[in-house]
Amino acid sequence: MRIIFMGTPDFSVPVLDALVEAGHEVVCVYSQPPRPAGRGKKDRLGPVHQRAEALGLPVRTPTSLKSVQSQQEFAALSADVAVVVAYGLILPQAILDAPDKGCLNIHASLLPRWRGAAPIHRAIMAGDRSTGVCIMQMDAGLDTGPVLLRQETRVAPDETTQSLHNRLAGMGAALIVTALSQLDQLAPVAQPDNGVTYAAKIDKSEARVDWSRPAAEVDRLIRGLSPFPGAWTMNADTRIKLLASRLSDGAGTPGEVLQDPLRVVCGDGAVELIRLQRAGKAAQDATEFLRGWPLTAGSIL
Repeated sequence: MRIIFMGTPDFSVPVLDALVEAGHEVVCVYSQPPRPAGRGKKDRLGPVHQRAEALGLPVRTPTSLKSVQSQQEFAALSADVAVVVAYGLILPQAILDAPDKGCLNIHASLLPRWRGAAPIHRAIMAGDRSTGVCIMQMDAGLDTGPVLLRQETRVAPDETTQSLHNRLAGMGAALIVTALSQLDQLAPVAQPDNGVTYAAKIDKSEARVDWSRPAAEVDRLIRGLSPFPGAWTMNADTRIKLLASRLSDGAGTPGEVLQDPLRVVCGDGAVELIRLQRAGKAAQDATEFLRGWPLTAGSIL
């Protein structure tokens, strides 16, 4: 098939690779424009842009697809279908209608649960026991289109957003190849009206740990925000990012540090902190972290 691929972050890269490996003709890649990054704040290409260039594919980086010119340029590619995954721009109706077989989106949840920007984070933070990926026919709504294929996976008790992100990216890549091979035979299934939830973009204000909350909730927050943006707490004037945890036993004042090697009391129960990172330092396992930054028993975070 002649395919327009639209994606930007790491999550989208395995999908682009899978389309190329399956023998499809990717006629153009659309991605978000380069953004300032690093200490020098120089413009840096996004992961999909970098991969597309390595594959020798043409790349377009419009800031909007609302203009008549950009829509005409898109339509002139004469694509059979557009594959969209974590692109980052709203697609106007003229874009949705341009490919012969429309636009297909790979969404990292079991729709209609977790429509929106942060479905992986939200699934872990909410304590979902399973999630998955859907191949959806796009319409003008926010992840409201009919679903062509879906695949479910278990959310492990120690799952982080990073580990789940990587697994779902691979699942989505395989599933879109299957969907394209069966596209004329697949029957779109409308999403039900009940069970709709929205995965709002993660706000920075959510990332600070409130140790008065139950341990199960704190543990899900830490794992759900790992590695980005990262749940965090303060020790004196030092911010500490918390990257991995598990439930543990313990009682005392919320935020109180317990040892062996590092547990913290919550409003109900405790969490064991497994991996931490001080500002400006590399991430470390708890034992190594404590060698360079002793958190004595009884201190309060």
